[in-house]
Amino acid sequence: MPDRSLATPKPALVERVLLRCAGQCTVCRTWSDQTICEHCLQLYARPQPRCWTCAARLPPELTGRPRPQCGRCLVDAPPLDRAVAALDYRFPWDGLLQHFKYHQALELRESLLQRLNSALAAAEVDAPDWLLPVPLSTERLHERGYNQAHELAKALARRRGLRCEPEMLLRVRHNERQAGLKLEQRVANVRGVFAVDPLKAAQLRGTNVALLDDVMTSGATLFELARVLLQAGAMTVQAWVIARTPEPGDE
Repeated sequence: MPDRSLATPKPALVERVLLRCAGQCTVCRTWSDQTICEHCLQLYARPQPRCWTCAARLPPELTGRPRPQCGRCLVDAPPLDRAVAALDYRFPWDGLLQHFKYHQALELRESLLQRLNSALAAAEVDAPDWLLPVPLSTERLHERGYNQAHELAKALARRRGLRCEPEMLLRVRHNERQAGLKLEQRVANVRGVFAVDPLKAAQLRGTNVALLDDVMTSGATLFELARVLLQAGAMTVQAWVIARTPEPGDE
């Protein structure tokens, strides 16, 4: 029989061990027992009032209102029941998320998830029946080597006791990258891209779903996925993201 003591440690175990070791803060490079030190978290991870349905930042005076929404969502309501973003997609989170996405920097996953988990707790979100990561096309998966949304979703599902099903949503065709496209182009670029797996559709009907992605920019991708899920019989759809791109003019 093989010697199990010599087996390769699982990535999650390695990640937990590394997190207990002293090292340098990923942002300021001071010595810290965390991937991102407390000082940098105080500087760059302060909670912000956000729109209930697209997670865009709102003026502080709207914080106390029930289900506050931005002007765009009031005029054209998105198909989301709730949207939660932990951070603004700006320094240092933009660089860290790009490193996580394109360079498989799994050592950042725990710190990113801590931010999202805190935001979800503060938002008092309803627990969904399913936590579904935004799917990648086969081409993108081969480029990156993994789906960053799936890595986040499966770890968050373990933490919050949720069911995560990465294969319930399908990306049925490869589309152009969203980066650099205008809003109207982004909407058109994701139309007809997603579908629910027909073999799993019965499990979806009548359930509450949360979509998980690393970054929400215009919302086009998450809105399209929400429409697909609602058409397939889901009752409600939330969007949970690590970071939300600030609107033009946001400081």
